[in-house]
Amino acid sequence: QVQLVESGGGLVLPGGSLRLSCAASGSIFNIDHMAWYRQAPGKQREYVAAISPAGTTNYADSAKGRFAISTDNAKNTVWLQMNSLKPKDTAIYYCKVLMYGPESMPYNYWGQGTQDAVSS
Repeated sequence: QVQLVESGGGLVLPGGSLRLSCAASGSIFNIDHMAWYRQAPGKQREYVAAISPAGTTNYADSAKGRFAISTDNAKNTVWLQMNSLKPKDTAIYYCKVLMYGPESMPYNYWGQGTQDAVSS
């Protein structure tokens, strides 16, 4: 079983910054990518950013230019640096890892989420 634990959430002023971390433990292998998603109150969960083990990154339009995703493969950890935060960034942020089994069966594992509130 794989466990993902997020940390770093909290209350932030508009324009401020926050750095989220996600540490994966358990049976970690054949990682396709790790990613961050978020879910705002009353809205569906949305994609934020992703990174491959090789370091290739991808960002949603909402995050592009403000957020940066990074990873440490040796530590099975992924970070999300968030700058110039806006009230619309208020959400529960979830870490996700996509791995493949021996017959290329996909396995998605999710963390419990960490709350980020951007408000004055």
